[in-house]
Amino acid sequence: MKASDFIAEFLEKKGIKSVFELSGGMITHILDSLNQKTSINIITMHHEQAAAFAAEGYGRITGLPGIALATSGPGATNLLTGIGSCFFDSTPAVFITGQVNRHELKGDREIRQLGFQETDIVSMAIPITKACFQVSDPDEIPTIFENAFKIALEGRPGPVLIDIPMDVQRFQIENNFVSDEFGQSSKFDINIFNNLIEDIKKAKKPLILSGRGIKASKSQDLFEEFLFKTKLPVITTLLGLDTISYDNSQRVGFIGSYGNRWANIAFGECDLLIVLGSRLDIRQTGADAKFIENRKIYHVDCEKGEINNRVKGCEAIIGDLKSFFTEFKTRTIDESFVLKDGWFNQIHDFKETWPDTKELDPNGINPNVFMHLLSNKSKKARAYLADVGSHQMWAAQSLELYKDQSFLTSGGMGAMGFSLPAGIGASIALNKEPVVVLVGDGCMQINIQELQTIVRNKLPLKIVVLNNKTLGMIRQFQDSYFESRYQSTYWGYDAPDFAKVAIAYGIDAKTIENSTEIENAIDWFWNSENENKPQLLQVMIDPHTNTYPKIAFGRPITEMEPFAKPIAMEAT
Repeated sequence: MKASDFIAEFLEKKGIKSVFELSGGMITHILDSLNQKTSINIITMHHEQAAAFAAEGYGRITGLPGIALATSGPGATNLLTGIGSCFFDSTPAVFITGQVNRHELKGDREIRQLGFQETDIVSMAIPITKACFQVSDPDEIPTIFENAFKIALEGRPGPVLIDIPMDVQRFQIENNFVSDEFGQSSKFDINIFNNLIEDIKKAKKPLILSGRGIKASKSQDLFEEFLFKTKLPVITTLLGLDTISYDNSQRVGFIGSYGNRWANIAFGECDLLIVLGSRLDIRQTGADAKFIENRKIYHVDCEKGEINNRVKGCEAIIGDLKSFFTEFKTRTIDESFVLKDGWFNQIHDFKETWPDTKELDPNGINPNVFMHLLSNKSKKARAYLADVGSHQMWAAQSLELYKDQSFLTSGGMGAMGFSLPAGIGASIALNKEPVVVLVGDGCMQINIQELQTIVRNKLPLKIVVLNNKTLGMIRQFQDSYFESRYQSTYWGYDAPDFAKVAIAYGIDAKTIENSTEIENAIDWFWNSENENKPQLLQVMIDPHTNTYPKIAFGRPITEMEPFAKPIAMEAT
């Protein structure tokens, strides 16, 4: 059979229902085969970066590898930001790039390029993928594709790139579907579980820190059983926000550089920390990581290198979370754990003293109040997607995420322009159910062209543009360190009226400017006439509204602005 036909049918056999692409000469064979040989939905985007983010959204929701295709040269290089985002945030994905014919590859010649648009995408992508393949022998395609899927899914999930010369795509190959099922299991030291059980029992102020690894390992149900059994309170990372429902009494809040102040204080006071699927990076611990070393820490991770990296002295439990939870369940069948009432009451007092809605006193709409109202009235939304910047942190601080609602954002890469295309991928993965896209004015202008993709595919994205007419997080950084010189954030920067732009694309839109308009605007999203339609709500925010609380850089994470002042310069 034709090689491109095999690729198309392979993807369908693996359960892939949608792929994302922007057409180009070097992938026409594969696109034609997908169209002719399968029922896979081909979603044409308007930029390859957007196709990569859409594949990431699809992969995070389904747990299957998201698939994005691009042609050679600029098509392939435009995928790189999305590839990196999948790599840093543990999202399974397979990126397929077309390449010039094999006889047009420069090989070892001392020239820059032989074929038109020839680009060595494999060398560029190696640092941000789990594996890269360039297909030189057409008969290796079945094995390469099977290995790519296996690699993308096993261990810590991530992206794989397959680069296929155009002449390879049209070769006749054997129809050899390789079956290579795999499973994951980890073996643990028995003593460490005995120690963990005893430490949970004797701890006075224990906490669980839940991260993206819980979703990435498909362990959500097992995690909930673990919580029910241990009765421990939970703080979450940015990417772990959706691991515990807002109405779960064990939920504490979001920690980190812009975390809920009460959650960071609890983080600082705990005497036992169980880290599940989190890297303990600088955004979670602050620059002064030593302050959390003065307690017992159990760190569970499938990658040895992530443990005792920045934070020293952790008890390492190396293995996948599914195996960890299963082993813990087996070893605690006859164990019982007592609710730490005094500790829960203390955390409650922290929260009452430092509510998120009182951190700011802006002119006009308070974004934290807005996030609470939005999520309280948006129970029909299956997912929230936040872009990068001030609005991302307001969302993390104040969204009310309930069971079966997902939260997606670009964490490690921190890529502006993520949420709109990722929202497309998420909605398609959810059979075109509604999702809420939260985006700032700066981020919106990076992939604004995908409004047309939303209209063409009739996707019920509820787009909220928090428009403060500035790049707010960097503007706040300039207040702290550059004497309020707003070059390229407020000075020399502008944004359009996004409601008018949306209407031009055929999307109903409106703008609100004061808090009295919020509830009616959110109701407009979800009334029976609009529920399954795309809409855009532009929310005007005062340009000088800061993102608080914020860690006072150089200090422990419990010491946060505006009450504490930084003693070192940070990255934004």
